[in-house]
Amino acid sequence: MVDGDFGLCGPCWRDTSFIGGTVCDACGVPLPGVDGGEHAHCDACLQTPRPWHRGRAALLYRDTGRKLVLALKHGDRQEIAYPAGLWLAQAAREVLTQNTLIAPVPLHWQRMIKRRYNQSALLAKALAHRVDRPMCPDLLQRFRRTRSLDGLGREERFKTLENAVRVHPRRRHRLMGRPVLLVDDVMTSGATLAACARACLDAGSGAVCIVTLARVAKDA
Repeated sequence: MVDGDFGLCGPCWRDTSFIGGTVCDACGVPLPGVDGGEHAHCDACLQTPRPWHRGRAALLYRDTGRKLVLALKHGDRQEIAYPAGLWLAQAAREVLTQNTLIAPVPLHWQRMIKRRYNQSALLAKALAHRVDRPMCPDLLQRFRRTRSLDGLGREERFKTLENAVRVHPRRRHRLMGRPVLLVDDVMTSGATLAACARACLDAGSGAVCIVTLARVAKDA
């Protein structure tokens, strides 16, 4: 039993690793130490700088956090997007501006037909509602179908997604010189988000930031 609709019960709340404290300013992964107000970065982001400006994540991809992502992505549990919108809003508060345009990471149309919905678009819509910012569901297009990234190494993921995403020609005017916040369900290597960020920047956007429901960490 929970207090209201779309809530987590006690045991699920206990097993959900919400991210807080000191985090990497680029990808949102938790970092050791006390938050000193500086923009710290994890080893992965120092080794390979991200094309986006700043990034955050709401949960660690493990235990209940992993179950929530998989249920939303593959289990048709679309109602999970509603509470996730609040968690994303809390995670993204430092990277939002008054003029931010929110956009989801796109699915290829063939995968969209098979799944029937884009989980990232559901999350982006819930976030936009929570923070009262505009959202463009088809700002980006995944025009080249790629193989599944599951089981691929970091380099293979980036190579697979090279030139696979572009800005919708009829939506380009919405991002010109404007900050964009990309939304996805989970970040592993960051290859998908990197492809999306580059597409936005190449099309003339302002600074690009990212937020994900969950973040894969090395100790997860």
